[in-house]
Parts: sequence; C-alpha cells; structure tokens
Amino acid sequence: MFSISKRPTIQEIWTLYKEGKATPVQVSLFFLNRSKEVDKKIKSILRYTEELADLEAMKMNDVLLKYQEKGENWFDLLIKDFPLFGIPYTLKDITMAQGEVFSAASLMLKGFNAPYSSTLYKKLNASGAICIGISNMDEFAHGASTENSAYAITTNPFDENRVPGGSSGGAAACIGSGQAVFAIGTDTGGSIRLPASFCDCVGLKPTYGLVSRYGVMAMSSSMEQPGPITNNVEDALRVTLILMGKDPKDQTSINSESLATQLQEELDNLESIKKTGDVYVTKKPLKIGLPKEFYLDGINPVIVKKLEDVRKKLEDAGHEIVDVSIPAVEHAISVYYLLQTVEVSSNLERYDGIRYANFDKVENKDGLYFNHREKYFGEEAKRRIMLGTYTSSAGYYDAYYNQAMKVRELARQDFARVFTEVDVLLTPVSTDFPFLIGEKSQDPLSMYLTDVFTCGINPILIPGLAVPFGLLEVKEGSEQKLPAGCQILGPELSEAKLFQIAKEIEVLK
Repeated sequence: MFSISKRPTIQEIWTLYKEGKATPVQVSLFFLNRSKEVDKKIKSILRYTEELADLEAMKMNDVLLKYQEKGENWFDLLIKDFPLFGIPYTLKDITMAQGEVFSAASLMLKGFNAPYSSTLYKKLNASGAICIGISNMDEFAHGASTENSAYAITTNPFDENRVPGGSSGGAAACIGSGQAVFAIGTDTGGSIRLPASFCDCVGLKPTYGLVSRYGVMAMSSSMEQPGPITNNVEDALRVTLILMGKDPKDQTSINSESLATQLQEELDNLESIKKTGDVYVTKKPLKIGLPKEFYLDGINPVIVKKLEDVRKKLEDAGHEIVDVSIPAVEHAISVYYLLQTVEVSSNLERYDGIRYANFDKVENKDGLYFNHREKYFGEEAKRRIMLGTYTSSAGYYDAYYNQAMKVRELARQDFARVFTEVDVLLTPVSTDFPFLIGEKSQDPLSMYLTDVFTCGINPILIPGLAVPFGLLEVKEGSEQKLPAGCQILGPELSEAKLFQIAKEIEVLK
C-alpha cells in the first residue's frame, strides 16, 4: 500500500509510478476518497467527475504498462510524451469539459451540460492529467471570497471561519487542503492570486492571451485569463507549459514559442538541480522594483515585515532592489470595476430564460426574460449587470466608460515605463490575512477593495504570480497563524523571470 503526503507535488506522485508503488487508477481513487472526506467542511468541490476520472485513469494505466516495456529510461520517455502523466486535478466551474455539468456556481445554469470542451481541458487531457472534480467559485466569477456561490460557501482550509478568497476560492482551498495536486482557476482581477495567497498556494495569472479562453464561460473578455494553482513553483511552471499556446479557436490567444523555450530551460534547470543535489542559486541577478503605491498605510504589519525580510534575502542573493512609482495605479479599482461591469453586462445578456437552463412558464416573452433573470441571478451578478448597463448607457458612456479606457491606456504606459527601469515588481497580494466569512458580504465596496493590489494588472494584460510566505502569526506573539503571500509582476510574456524570482523566494523563505 502506498502513502501520499497531505499536500503532494507532481514529483511525489511520479515517484510512486516510477517505483511501481501505485497506478493512475489507484491514485485517482485515493484523491477522490480523500476529497470526499476532507471536503465535508471546506466545500471546495461542487461536483465530482468520477466517471470521467475513471476513464482517464484507466487510459493512463494502459499507457503505463506500454511504456514499462521500453527499457531502462521508460519513465523519462513517458513523461516526455505525457508531461502531466497521472496527476489528479480539478477544473473551475466555468472551464468546460464536454458532457460534464458546469454551472458557473449559478442557479441560472443549474444542470447545464457542457456541449464541448475548453481548449485548456483538451490540453490537460492530452498531457495525461486526470480530472477528479469541479471546484466551487463566486457566481460567474464575481467576487473575492467565494461567498457568492449559489450552492455553498467555501471555507479556508486553515480556518473554517474565514474565506479562501475568490473567485477561484474552491480551486485554492482544494489545493491548500490536499484534495488534488493542482487546480485550474481564472483571474480577471485577482481571482487566482488572492485565493492562492489566502490558501498558502502558488497562483499564476498569465499574460493575457497566453492561455486560450475557448470553452471558458466569459465574464470580462478583455481581462480574464485561466491559470494554475499549485503547491509549489515547479508545479505551476509545469502546468503553465501545458496550458499556453496559440489557439485558432481563440482570436485573443498569442504565439508564445519563445517564452515556452525559456520556461522549458527554467524547468530543465530545476531538474538538473534535483539530480545533482545542488542548491538553487540566482542564475542572473535582476533589478526588482518596489512600487510605492503598493506599500500603503493599512497593510498588516506582519505582512510588511515579511515583505521586508524577502527583500533583504533577494538583495543578499545578488538582486538589485529599487523604489519606483506607478501613479496610475491609484485609479486601478475605479478603472477595473467600470470596465469589467460593462463587459459583465454584455456577456451575461445571453442568459435570457430562452437559450439556457431553467425555464419558467410565463404569459409573454418579456415576463420570461425579467422573471428568469430576477429569480436565477444572485445579488452580486445583478449588481454588476446594473452597474455595467448604467456605465455604458447613453449619456454616461463618455463620462465613465471612455474615461476609464483612457486611464487604462495611461496605466499601460506607466507600467511600460517602469519596466524599462526594472525587470519585475515585488508587491503584496492583499493588505491583510483572510477575513472572516460574512465580514464584508454586506459591504460591496469593502469587498471590492480586497483586490486593490491585484485588479490593476488585468486591464493592462501583464502577468502576475502569487508566491506564499507560509503561515504567519496574525499578530506578533499570537498563537493563530494564517497564510499570506507576495506578488511578482512583469511585462507581457515575462513569466520565465517571474518563475525565477518565485523559486528563489520559495527556497529563501
């Protein structure tokens, strides 16, 4: 009988396969059983995909037997052809796999069977990964706490009275509690990075267009990006290599062959270090900026102290740390919510009671439309639809939407200027530790401000990587410890640099 640690990595699962201690079917069943037990309190999984997992695991069993006949280097050949061989993972409830139910955590799509698969699911399936479940989220990805799901409130795996962050809170809580090896989330204003930080995980919001959005239910089309949530930096790098790439089905996807080469080199370096037993050291010192707009009064002093500790360790490792300024960041929250709600209003218009899901008997079409949307949309979805409709309406379009678009461009120029001075930026992910369930649910503005350090990068398309600090004392001398983390930002297609710094922080902490 094999054993698996509480929060396993890809390498740990591969060791079981390589040493003949387990098969993909056994590992898949192990994680399904573990999740069903662990998730009774956390509620991170909306639905288990047992039949799908069974089919995928049995296929990988056959692959395992075939490659074992290839001789001494059989496992290296296997991983080359199936780079996520036999690794259990979960999908967010908007990243479709054909035939499975995907509801966007909304009553509006209750029981909706996906008619086709997302490109990212197809890539994960081809890589040998095994989907065991669909994770909870804020309805249509509207939120920072996963309290807006129509089906369950997900709790933080380190304190069941606190939120896991959102909107990919189910994905992060699932990984933070060891129910899968990695999870797929989406990030429109921090929805991967915030929950990753709140649940002690690594989370990447890729460059816009790096990962295809085909088959991902749209919320804010010009900003959102799918990405991985993992237990360590290396696993995030491995999953990103699978997800990325130009997709003819998504016109916003971009060619990223050069970046793929850089990421593969970084991965090869990590592999070499493991084989030789060497210590991870700085390959190339970078210039790291600390934007003053991200270091405001009001950040928990414990997080500030940890950030200062990381700064000193990076300096000792040979990196140059400098202070920089990005003035347009001060308008990030305003710009983000003006633009995002307009896109939400447009994208959610299709849920009209005719084309999707639940059908109510009414006397006329108008009644069907209004009654259906009133009944099946949650409060936050309604709020964003109304804000977006108002912002884009005649008489207000120029005053709000067009002004926000101009500031978006100014912000893009501000970041572009800073990235001529530094390679990457180091910032907090959030001002504080995970907050209590219900603490901000009646105060939408307070909830929106949770994303103050994350939402500003999505409109300008650059990548961001959340790296955990581990569990910190919430106050000096306190017995209570909660997760927190930092965020590394870079120019478009700079993920290789982000992973380099993230790995160093992981080693140094």
